Amino acid sequence: MNTIENLKNFKGKKVLVRVDFNVPLKGDVVRDNNRIVAALPTINYLVKGGARVVLMSHLGKVDWGKVDDATLAEQMKKNNMEIVYPEVKKQLAPTAVYFTKETKGDGLTKAIDALKDGEVLLVQNTRYEKGESKNDPKISADWAKNFDMFVMDAFGSAHRAHASTYGVPELLKKENKPVALGYLMEKEVKNLNVCVTGKDHPYIAILGGFKVSDKIKVIDSLLKKCDKILIGGAMSYTFLKALGKNIGTSPCEDDQLEYAKKCYASGKIMLPVDTIEANGFDNYTIVKTVEGNIDDGFQGLDVGPKTVELYAKEIAKAKTIFWNGPMGVFENKDFTKGTIAICKAITDNKKCFSVIGGGDSAAAAKQFGFDTKFSHVSTGGGASLEMIENDGHLPGIDVIG
Repeated sequence: MNTIENLKNFKGKKVLVRVDFNVPLKGDVVRDNNRIVAALPTINYLVKGGARVVLMSHLGKVDWGKVDDATLAEQMKKNNMEIVYPEVKKQLAPTAVYFTKETKGDGLTKAIDALKDGEVLLVQNTRYEKGESKNDPKISADWAKNFDMFVMDAFGSAHRAHASTYGVPELLKKENKPVALGYLMEKEVKNLNVCVTGKDHPYIAILGGFKVSDKIKVIDSLLKKCDKILIGGAMSYTFLKALGKNIGTSPCEDDQLEYAKKCYASGKIMLPVDTIEANGFDNYTIVKTVEGNIDDGFQGLDVGPKTVELYAKEIAKAKTIFWNGPMGVFENKDFTKGTIAICKAITDNKKCFSVIGGGDSAAAAKQFGFDTKFSHVSTGGGASLEMIENDGHLPGIDVIG
């Protein structure tokens, strides 16, 4: 594995670092700076060594060719990397950090060439270029010509073969220029590989979230690796309906019922035995716990106490745990108990290696104060799932070699 510490003699060199600054915004302010903080070890290592560091990242969606011009302009305004710049500058102080709105051509080259040793340049949102997400060879070449080295440190984007994550390092490798994984990427690969290989048993996966269809590949992969898969969240209702249970008005993917039956036949799937239901998602007036069937006119919004007890017993035996997806609508205080209990059960097991696969599970763990008690909390939900699906392979990792 080519890692950042394999890079030598980078004083004065122009180094492109692909970071993941796709951070949540609240108006013109960064709401959560975790992803920026996570990139600091890599950036500071290069700055200390005298590199001229250029940071590239996408931010939000810019749907070229899918929306009208007015919507596109609104997306670009909303996802302007200049909003993120003050927070980056603050986190890297006292290092000199600059911003450029230029995303290609002579304007970008001039901004890069103006850097002195140990200085940093943040580039405008890579998705302002419509060729970015298509891995357009023209934009890859336009970017690559400016750099002596490339460091991949955006795990949240490593499952995308985009120009900034794949095209640029591919070109630089062909020119025999160094490419490497940053500290964040190295940490993600090392920790997630524990779940990819699944050597230590019992190995328990806990899957929640909304759709079964979003997780077919990861379920298939985990069924081969795991001893048990504990299902919660909205996706559990598809499984329960497949087994003939009444699920009331709970969300369900009817086109996945046969798949759910097939998975359940493996003997590895565990499902909720009780549910906290309400007579509506927002304006409910009744909340109660039911066993087995959910009442007509009600929907399930969290797992019940008997399910928590059942799942906690399995979790207590585990030596490896992978968790992706909350047990209920944890954003609502009435439906937090299941997710909190899973957090507690996992972190109470001091013998296990526990990984949260990013996304809502990571947000929940942080919200309830458990995030520092896990062995690893991934910065990329989609990337962590795809890494497990693909036995450790992701485009942004494989291209580095």
